[in-house]
Amino acid sequence: MTTLRFLTAGESHGPKLTAILEGMIAGLPVTAEAINRELARRQVTYGAGGRMKIERDEAHITAGVMAGRTTGAPISLEIANLDYKTWADKDIPPMTVPRPGHADLTAAIKYGYRDLRPALERASARETAGRVAIGAVCKAYLAQFRITVGGYVTSIGEVDASIPDDLPYAERFALAEANDVRCPDPDAAEAMHKAIWDAMQAKDTLGGVFEVVALGVPPGLGSHVHFDRKLDGQLLAALGSIQAIKGVEIGLAFANARRRGTEVHDEIMLTSPSPSFLRGEESDSSPFPRREGGVGGLGRASNRAGGLEGGITTGEPIVLRAAMKPIATTLTPLRSVDLATGEPSPTRYERSDFCAVPRAVVIGEAMVAWVLADELIRKLGGDSLAEQLPRFAALRRSHLEDLPMDNAAWRFGYG
Repeated sequence: MTTLRFLTAGESHGPKLTAILEGMIAGLPVTAEAINRELARRQVTYGAGGRMKIERDEAHITAGVMAGRTTGAPISLEIANLDYKTWADKDIPPMTVPRPGHADLTAAIKYGYRDLRPALERASARETAGRVAIGAVCKAYLAQFRITVGGYVTSIGEVDASIPDDLPYAERFALAEANDVRCPDPDAAEAMHKAIWDAMQAKDTLGGVFEVVALGVPPGLGSHVHFDRKLDGQLLAALGSIQAIKGVEIGLAFANARRRGTEVHDEIMLTSPSPSFLRGEESDSSPFPRREGGVGGLGRASNRAGGLEGGITTGEPIVLRAAMKPIATTLTPLRSVDLATGEPSPTRYERSDFCAVPRAVVIGEAMVAWVLADELIRKLGGDSLAEQLPRFAALRRSHLEDLPMDNAAWRFGYG
């Protein structure tokens, strides 16, 4: 069970979304303005459907935060669905033709629905507004320890971004926020824009790939001793839980699978400061004091593992990549069957995005921030920010002075 748990509730066209975060420590500064900035990022992208022209998502904090700081009690966040007014007193026509790629048919099989709309209402990505609100609180917590989470699009359809390996992640984040497809390569962003436009004219949809990166994460989070405590498994599950995500990798996982081990594993070397700092991938305001000069620091010559080994963080940037399928609701009908008549029937269009990849970046950041916040709270213990800050500064680091070895023979000693 996670230490930091959350639930979302609400339907796509219901009156509101509710998100509850339980387990957040006391004393954390939290404002509705910070949450609303993240919600706005989720909405303002190219390829979004007409719904985003209606909604103006704002979170209302209704519990767990007093005088601008968390109390340690569950945090409740509410986001109104402005579109609800057009549905509130309306007779809803029957929905009996399941759309391929959606939860329509599978949910009806599981829950015995006699109409397919209940599946649509809850399976809709509208639910992710609640996740982004929760993620904003988690980002605020991580920021207290100078940990940042950002993301960007690397491909849409057949258009791939060209991102220099030595371009610092912080710059990638900034460049991505400068355009409405959230891509740090301006030329690729223009081509992605055109690809989405062409798909819209063809009454079709597009998917793509995005990256989420966490900077400043200390080594030693996660565990190798239990399957459900492996941090890589938790991160894979969190990103894979986002609507339409069909693949997730850590670091260069799929490319590494085609290489030999000597070409893959990140060699360990003595260095001060660390190679990630030299590449501009760590904040120069890191709370970990650096030993200037001499030897003793342990760094990596590369980061192909994406910042995780054995389910535990290495101290390098955590790099995750997620593949999003094209949105399943298409203006061009697909073949299906009318469950009411038993006859073949084309699908009927429901308002949706044409390409949701740029919006998915923000959702991915939120899920990664939640996993890291949960693991950091478990690592540090305590009930308040005041307790945790000195504990964080005292964490063991990747340094010889923190890793004394007995260098002596020993036995298992069982029985």
